[in-house]
Amino acid sequence: MRQHNAEYPSMPLPERQAWPALIALCVGFFMILLDQTIVAVATPVLQESLQASYNEVIWVTSAYLLTFAVPLLITGRLGDKFGPKNVYILGMIIFTLSSLACGFAPNMTTLIIARAVQGLGASLLTPQTMSVINRIFARNRRGAALGVWGTTAGLATLAGPTLGGLITSTIGWQWIFFINVPLGVVSVLAVAKWVPRFRPIERSIDGLSMLLSVVAVASVIVALQEGEREQWGWPIWVLLAFGFITAYAFVCQQARAEAASKEPLAPLELFSFRNFSLGNIGIAVMGFAVAGTPLPVMLYLQQVHDYSALKAGLFMVPQALISAVLSPFVGRLADRVSPGRLAAIGFSVLSLSFFLLGWSMTLGLAGGWFLGIMVIQGLGNSVIWAPNSTSTMRDLPHALMGAGSGVYNTTRQVGSVVGSAAVGAVLQWRISVADMGTAYGQAIILAAAVLLIGAISSAAAKD
Repeated sequence: MRQHNAEYPSMPLPERQAWPALIALCVGFFMILLDQTIVAVATPVLQESLQASYNEVIWVTSAYLLTFAVPLLITGRLGDKFGPKNVYILGMIIFTLSSLACGFAPNMTTLIIARAVQGLGASLLTPQTMSVINRIFARNRRGAALGVWGTTAGLATLAGPTLGGLITSTIGWQWIFFINVPLGVVSVLAVAKWVPRFRPIERSIDGLSMLLSVVAVASVIVALQEGEREQWGWPIWVLLAFGFITAYAFVCQQARAEAASKEPLAPLELFSFRNFSLGNIGIAVMGFAVAGTPLPVMLYLQQVHDYSALKAGLFMVPQALISAVLSPFVGRLADRVSPGRLAAIGFSVLSLSFFLLGWSMTLGLAGGWFLGIMVIQGLGNSVIWAPNSTSTMRDLPHALMGAGSGVYNTTRQVGSVVGSAAVGAVLQWRISVADMGTAYGQAIILAAAVLLIGAISSAAAKD
């Protein structure tokens, strides 16, 4: 029998309470994804407007990714300690105010700093979304909820290129950041009203684990971000090795923290769940593809075919629209059939679409052929997000949801940075020996190959 507690309601929530909470959280999730896609489309205009160097433009994204990814293990656990509702609202306030600062930035230095603060806000709120969804919905209804979450991703992907192209072509790049302000206010009010409070963990979070996690993740990400610009010299390899050694020390510290009756950031118990481990491989691969491919595609359309930012953005509409429409149906299907098998199908279809995309770019194709590939890409996308998240998280006990969400989101972000670095390295290598279209296409084919790893790991998940 459900026990009622005015301060901490028992979980899962009744459906009539859970769905408004989900919608409130999806507003913030939409903002995060919208911000990433809008900035990608606006990059050429922003570079010209602020007379920025290529390195400065890269750091507009790199600074955001760095401050977003590095604290995720910590911010996931902060939600367990201080309540995901409180941490989410704090993160949204920081994200909204820093978006305002980005729009008013008079130069690249100010913009990069504001983007770094914006990344910190995103890091605070992002893990709370998945943590709350997996607590407030019953196990056999999480697929449906995560299907709506996937629809939100599709709508943001749809709106980002379209709005980004329209805004930068009309009222100016500043408004790609100002648009976050009203959304942020709505999100704070909605979460304050509809998201419940959760009973916090009592033990203190292990301080050494926090320090080691920051050093390890920061070292790996900075090495990958700067590797291409530093031509992969020995300092980059030293920093990368230091990051991996620190990561090993972090893993060892988790067991020591548990023995000392402190809360580890990433309890090793998480990885005793087979589907959690396999799902993290899948989401890393997805991060690789999602973060690594937009830039070469946008550069190809705008530089090889001389399309405007708006026209280039419109080519992304079919895949985003299909993903948004199909995700709720796929989410409900994931509650009835194997989510791992669904995700394996999605990864396979998405990989095929990227192979076709890369091949078409090497041949210099665009137009209708490009749009047809985007339809296939939308089909693949729609069968990945909700099934992979459902398979990964649904067997975790509530006590591990915050930690699991932090690990899941950290894995996705590290995958994103690896993807950006790897695609950038291929571009730098191939652009010196091939024409632009061929170089951009070969970079896309790399993402297609990596996506096959996600198909294999998803197929290995237990029903």
